[in-house]
Amino acid sequence: MSTSENDVPLDKSIEENVAKRARQTAEGEDTSSYIGPKRSKVRGNIRGAGKYKGKRTDGWGPGTRNAETASQAAEDPENATTTTTADDDGEEKEARLPKRKVALLMGYCGTGYQGMQANENAKTIEGELFKAMVKAGAVSKDNSDDIKKISMMRSARTDKGVHAAGNVVSLKMIVDIEDIIGKINEQLPEQIRIFGKIRTLNAFNAKVLCDSRVYEYLLPTYVFLPRPPLPEREKSTGTVLREDIPEGSKAWDECVHISTPEEMAEKRNYRIDEATLAKVREGFAAYIGTKNFHNFTIKKDFKEKTCQRYMMSFTVSDPIMIQGTEWLSLKVHGQSFMLHQIRKMVGLIIMIVRTDTPLKLIPETFKENRINIPKAPSLGLLLERVQGKNEPLDFEPYREEMEAFKQKYIYDGIFKEELEFNRFDEYLQILDGHAEKYSLSYLNKDGVIPKDAIISRGDAMVDAAESDGESDG
Repeated sequence: MSTSENDVPLDKSIEENVAKRARQTAEGEDTSSYIGPKRSKVRGNIRGAGKYKGKRTDGWGPGTRNAETASQAAEDPENATTTTTADDDGEEKEARLPKRKVALLMGYCGTGYQGMQANENAKTIEGELFKAMVKAGAVSKDNSDDIKKISMMRSARTDKGVHAAGNVVSLKMIVDIEDIIGKINEQLPEQIRIFGKIRTLNAFNAKVLCDSRVYEYLLPTYVFLPRPPLPEREKSTGTVLREDIPEGSKAWDECVHISTPEEMAEKRNYRIDEATLAKVREGFAAYIGTKNFHNFTIKKDFKEKTCQRYMMSFTVSDPIMIQGTEWLSLKVHGQSFMLHQIRKMVGLIIMIVRTDTPLKLIPETFKENRINIPKAPSLGLLLERVQGKNEPLDFEPYREEMEAFKQKYIYDGIFKEELEFNRFDEYLQILDGHAEKYSLSYLNKDGVIPKDAIISRGDAMVDAAESDGESDG
């Protein structure tokens, strides 16, 4: 086979390099930085002049790229990416730049998004992040057409309308750009922020290496007001004209009573008493430990092992006054969660307390009988933080920035939307107006589940809230 004057036969190249190294050793020179044909640590083949991925190469020595990039590419050729440079003829060509596996620490307000995980034809948090990274130069042109090319994975997958003050995303990106995090944030909407990045090993997977998650749920205390007597509920149900219902309200489909401004003012003046607060705390504490939460998700059977989930703690704060409304902050620390699990856990306690149902009902929900537990609104739910196995994911250097973001874009947004649209009252009105439709006869003075509340396998369950929530995270 003939070669041009610029193409050195591989065997001759090896011989010349070996001879050169021998001369350097004899003369006492340092040969530790020797760059020549060597076996790849990735695939075990010779990396010298020849072909790589179908393209002609002249080796990875000086003259093809700088020494640092050459060394990085030799160690990890599949993680190298490209940038545009000019050749001797002035034509543009692609020079490879390294991309590295990192963990991004981020927060976001989920309002207006169809969830965290990238999904074709849906507005998602990951979709926004990927577009911003491409614009900032953190993702090469070659990889800009498919998010899968950067191996993106999240520690906790949140669904529609759910927020996160501290989530972690692992991915491959170009890091050798000055202030790359600042450049990405410039391309992101204000309600999505990257707080920082941590360099990781290539094997790092944000979901697999996440040990547990802490979620927070905010709710106004008026949700624990006793449910109105049945005659009063029947009198009020369906008496409001559709033009009086806010556009986009769930009540449009349900035709339920909408509280008047005077009624809402009275509810917002409610202050939870010590006995009720104690029952709320005792109820949430009943979830702690390893339980079968098949009734707190969808499409799961009692016998499925994945229904067994471990809750480490479930705390309830003292009452907090926000703009004339009293609120509680609930925090649950668990190993992992199923779809809608947290919102259904919150929903059950709300219904138990406001109907004066005994707390002994809660252990019954972990047994085989299948019942319908409507989930609480997504508005109040946010992922506070994730915790990693072995090596903790350290958010502490970004704590001040995270708290400021959480207050402005998550807390204030929750309080504003509730004040403007009465989301929690709307949820309660739907439940009260259609208790039979949702098979809620298990809410009774005896704390037992009657036969008419048990749902047979294959029967569809009806939910009072919109079909979104926290996901299996």
